[in-house]
Amino acid sequence: MAADRKYACDVAVIGGGISGLVAAVRCAQGGLRVLVLERQSGERYPCNSRLSAGVWHICASDILDAPETLESKMLEATGGEADPALARVVAHDAARVVDWLKALGIRFMKGPYAYQRFVMAPPAVSPQGAAWEGCGPDVALQTLEEKLNELGGSVLRGHRATGLEMLPEGVGGLHGLTQSSEPFEVRAGKVIIADGGFQSDPGLVREWIAPDPDRLLARNSRASTGDGLRMAREAGGAASDLRGFYGHLLSRDAARNEALSPYPYLDYLATAGVVVDAAGRRIADEGRGGVFLANRVAARSDAGDHFVVTDQRIWEECGTFRITSPNPLLARLGATMYQADSIEAAAVLAGIDASGLAATVAAYNRALADGSTASLDPARSADKYKPWPLVVPPFHVFPVLPGITYTMGGIAIDAHARVVTSTGIPVGNLYAAGCASGGLEGGTRHGYVGGLVKSGVTGLRAAEHILDIPT
Repeated sequence: MAADRKYACDVAVIGGGISGLVAAVRCAQGGLRVLVLERQSGERYPCNSRLSAGVWHICASDILDAPETLESKMLEATGGEADPALARVVAHDAARVVDWLKALGIRFMKGPYAYQRFVMAPPAVSPQGAAWEGCGPDVALQTLEEKLNELGGSVLRGHRATGLEMLPEGVGGLHGLTQSSEPFEVRAGKVIIADGGFQSDPGLVREWIAPDPDRLLARNSRASTGDGLRMAREAGGAASDLRGFYGHLLSRDAARNEALSPYPYLDYLATAGVVVDAAGRRIADEGRGGVFLANRVAARSDAGDHFVVTDQRIWEECGTFRITSPNPLLARLGATMYQADSIEAAAVLAGIDASGLAATVAAYNRALADGSTASLDPARSADKYKPWPLVVPPFHVFPVLPGITYTMGGIAIDAHARVVTSTGIPVGNLYAAGCASGGLEGGTRHGYVGGLVKSGVTGLRAAEHILDIPT
């Protein structure tokens, strides 16, 4: 370490999550001098990659499915708004990234569901809180850092990049501050931004995600504040559509009870029943899925409380669908749940307008019986998630809030993970990877593809473009 905190390297990587470390190790394998700048301190800084469940999938599909099928699913999930070039490279390179990780000694196992062919081992899914230490993603990051060190690279913890150094030909390095507010500079031939998005910046969240960020729960490491997005824009880079985040509907009590986050989430209750506001009105198409519903509740975060309403059959069947199911975990972990033998009585207990909810449920049940759910306002689709009638008492009401994991929009990139301008011209020597990048997920439909696979592919492609390896 230089006494004046000035460093030189071939490649500087901003962020030590999965995308940053994949890019760093791959560059180091090619003989380049690599420096990773991680703003958090501590041997095992809790980045989003470490907190993840470790499942490598594409739109909840097996990454070994035909690439053409996976491309189609990504475009469908995003309503055609995903960059086709990014969808293509993710579909074709997902399995290659997993093979590359395996070659480094990172282990995978099969999960209980068909799309979980590749889950980082040992598995990280935990019903009580974020018990991630020693689980697959944590072990994977440790393995990647060890490999980087073996290859002559290093991770500087407690170093937050705050600006890029510009040369006539493009980016020539970066500068920032340590946790003790000491300035540092890095001279670098290439810079890769991999700092994970902007979900922990209230101003950006307010602008693009939710009018009241305080009514969202941070289902994440709380470390990604949009520094990379700001720096890329200042360097001339563009941003993708910044709407949309990956997250789930959680019990409202998760805001004060850590055991209720990140699991169990209530998505499979919400997609079978109805999601309403305090007036008892449905707010969105429940058939679009839990990520979509979390986004819609977030967008209405200044409109008061929101609730998931089910009957006993949904609670018993859909509520027990997953390993970390709300039934029986919500009650066991102390979540607020209201139940009564009539819709009106359950509404009164929850503080919902009783006549409003009764009218909503009656109209919903009639539409199901008539096969006319598309005519509801808002329409209720049935092709992805089956709507269930609310007829079997007791009826259940769950106060919910959206839990945000990562923002899906970000820095605009091309298929090589190069940062591009609004006209598609690459910014010299600048790349973005993982959840700092945009163009694949989010948009009008808040379409979710998969954070780990996006991170792995873009990290690897950035490195291989720097190394001039054909892909």
